[in-house]
Amino acid sequence: MKSKERQEVRVFAPATVANVACGYDVLGFAIDAPGDEVLVRQSSEPGLRITKITGDEGKLPLEAENNTAGVAALDLLKHLGISMEDRGIEMEIHKKMPFGSGLGSSAASAVAGAYAVNCLLGEPLSKKQVLPFAMAGEASADGAWHADNVGPSLLGGMIFIRDNAELDIAELPVPENLWVAVVHPDIEILTKVAREILPTEIALEKVTQQVGNLGGLICGLIQEDYGLISRSIHDVIAEPNRQKLIPDFYKVKRSALGAGALGFSISGAGPSVFA
Repeated sequence: MKSKERQEVRVFAPATVANVACGYDVLGFAIDAPGDEVLVRQSSEPGLRITKITGDEGKLPLEAENNTAGVAALDLLKHLGISMEDRGIEMEIHKKMPFGSGLGSSAASAVAGAYAVNCLLGEPLSKKQVLPFAMAGEASADGAWHADNVGPSLLGGMIFIRDNAELDIAELPVPENLWVAVVHPDIEILTKVAREILPTEIALEKVTQQVGNLGGLICGLIQEDYGLISRSIHDVIAEPNRQKLIPDFYKVKRSALGAGALGFSISGAGPSVFA
């Protein structure tokens, strides 16, 4: 493995839109920008050390075991059986997206941290094999274990998660002429707050409708049926409760749909919205 190792690696992990309206915790896609950058290099000083963080306004810890990128990298190193007592890795984290934006900020850092170290070591693991370690990094930040941000940030494109616990995922085709516009209002919504606002019990009728929309969206993507995609991008569970956290949500939604958007909803926990 050492013959394939590199001296320095820079990785960009993109922001993501999770849920995609009807796929709560099981659907997400990557976008071109923004995203996070992680730089790792071999070091003569033992241990994994985060030497620099930019763009975080001093909010993130430099201690690797307390940082999402660091946790992900350490988890991967442990899995590979690599002791950091006799070798060293330096890491720089460059945050290029806001916190609490609903664009998968912690997921992007975790993905970049895990994948950068994997590349530095000569890529002993495939991208899919890196997934659980990036998940561990994100989970250290919000305590949740769902791959709708981490999956697409790591693998790209649109990702469907059949089972989050098992990380049973599938990559979905996306029509070539399907574009997304994302807007981030200048407010912050913590995922924990956005989850607490959701109902603990949901009527069977709404579940049936949501499952139908999710199936319709997946079929629409596969068949490149824009009409079916448009009819399916509707969230009857999370959006009605979370929209109250986003000023003028329905006013903006009406404007987007009126301008010809196929659909409009909240990105992840919000406040970012997508059309």
